[in-house]
Amino acid sequence: MAAILYMGTDKGVVTYKSEDGRSWKLENQGLQNWEVPKIAVDQAAPNRVYAGTRGDGVWVSEDFGKSWKKPCYGKRGPGKVRCVTIDPHDSNTIYAGTEPIDVFVSRDAAKSWRRFDAVWEVPWVPTVTYPVSTVEPHVREITIDPKDSKTIYAALQVGYILKTTDGGESWKLLDKEFDCDVHTIVIDPTNSKNIFIATGGHDSRLGKVKGKALYISNDAGEQWNPTGMEFSQEYSVPLVMHPHNPRVLYSALAHGQPTQWRKRPTGAESLLVRTNDGGSRWEKVDGGLSEAAQGFPEAITFDSERPDHLYAALRSGELYGSADDGNSWMKMDVKAPSVSDMKCVHA
Repeated sequence: MAAILYMGTDKGVVTYKSEDGRSWKLENQGLQNWEVPKIAVDQAAPNRVYAGTRGDGVWVSEDFGKSWKKPCYGKRGPGKVRCVTIDPHDSNTIYAGTEPIDVFVSRDAAKSWRRFDAVWEVPWVPTVTYPVSTVEPHVREITIDPKDSKTIYAALQVGYILKTTDGGESWKLLDKEFDCDVHTIVIDPTNSKNIFIATGGHDSRLGKVKGKALYISNDAGEQWNPTGMEFSQEYSVPLVMHPHNPRVLYSALAHGQPTQWRKRPTGAESLLVRTNDGGSRWEKVDGGLSEAAQGFPEAITFDSERPDHLYAALRSGELYGSADDGNSWMKMDVKAPSVSDMKCVHA
């Protein structure tokens, strides 16, 4: 089977195909008029990919990104989408997080949507602000408990985490001892009390928290501990867990915010890092990535069929691949628009 690489970019969804995992051919580029912060691929049907557009809701392709349709066209639904997630228990159930803050659910593969009004019953939500005038407070990621589809976590950009245990009918705020700028949430499928997050380091730079970019909870989000303290970098976005070993995770770290990277010749000063023991210790894995340190690996993904193969896409659109669990990396002959998300499947 061929490997299919989907990339969410600032100019739509780019699809690459590879027969050997080394050389890639551009297959399709759709939704080019829209920024696509997040994509979600149906694991049971890898030809089906959902794209959250920052302005025109959720679109779906059923032919590997060649053609696209908006299933809820003419109906109410999410507009400026910042994240999209498929329920691992039901591939017809899709969640979308938006800008400004809202969470929507579809039970019919994005044909119709319901807004969770209870999100705004959390007193904290109306108070969330965003420091950039061109961006409103928003939901950065939605993650579903792999053992219980009624337990859902929503990461708020500079707003901590919202959690529901009743399928969205009520929500509570998680805001203790971790950075407020939550970007990514990963849950251990063997023990869903173990949660890992990657953050932007907002509170770390202000001296408000003990940690930097990465945190762990062992009680389903009630309490958090810093991890990844071996490094000075305090900004992160990607955080991925090995598909067969939940103690192995990869992330990327950077010094400061993206606006700071552009002002200095050394750029992001980024590192790709890995833990093999569930976060007790992290190590740098940069064989062949040293030239990419100026940029930032915005997205990391495992090959769904060959978990020793990983891909890291820089924000600039350059792609690096590893065939040995991240120990060494090679620059791929791929150049996409600015990348925000990436998934690799086989078909």
